[in-house]
Amino acid sequence: MEYITLLVDLLLHIDLYLAKLLVDYGNWLYAILFLIIFCETGLVVTPFLPGDSLLFMAGALAAGGELSPALLIALLFVAAALGDSLNYAIGRRFGERISRWPDSRFFSQQALVKTRGFYDRHGGKTIVIARFMPIFRTFAPFVAGMAPMAYRRFIGYNILGAALWVGPLVMVGYWFGKLPFIKNNLTLVILGIIALSLTPVLYGWLQHRSAKTAV
Repeated sequence: MEYITLLVDLLLHIDLYLAKLLVDYGNWLYAILFLIIFCETGLVVTPFLPGDSLLFMAGALAAGGELSPALLIALLFVAAALGDSLNYAIGRRFGERISRWPDSRFFSQQALVKTRGFYDRHGGKTIVIARFMPIFRTFAPFVAGMAPMAYRRFIGYNILGAALWVGPLVMVGYWFGKLPFIKNNLTLVILGIIALSLTPVLYGWLQHRSAKTAV
């Protein structure tokens, strides 16, 4: 329970955490953000790390002049692409063994099964679509490695998905982060981003439930 409380606090007040990290570590914040995005996309045991909200808030922080939006986009794009590549490699080499792990706070069998189903329906496009879906984003490249999808095909989807995910979210944060309404209601904005990112997951769940009811 304490773990969940800390995670919720991090997600809802990520702006305060980032601002404090900037004060404490200065330009080392670039490396910290790189590491978070790399781990969130690259390790199946860290799907709980912030993704969408982190990119938006990093852009909003850059709007204050403390960070360079161009450098942020370049670094976090590389982090996202490398993360997915690592996850693909782990899935290809250790996927079957890891897929037998029991549920824990760091691993979800249900998320893995749902991502497999999503991959079966959408194929390689899953790598791009999942960039905008928490949890699925972490498991999609792992499943692609297990499939296995040819790496030459995977890398194209990986790069496209990273570009569509990182650049727009950082720039939206940069453009709107200057607005007084956004600055004064950051918790609501973060909740909105989380709700929006969960919409595809909810839609898929409702479709699945409707199909089961129909049968």
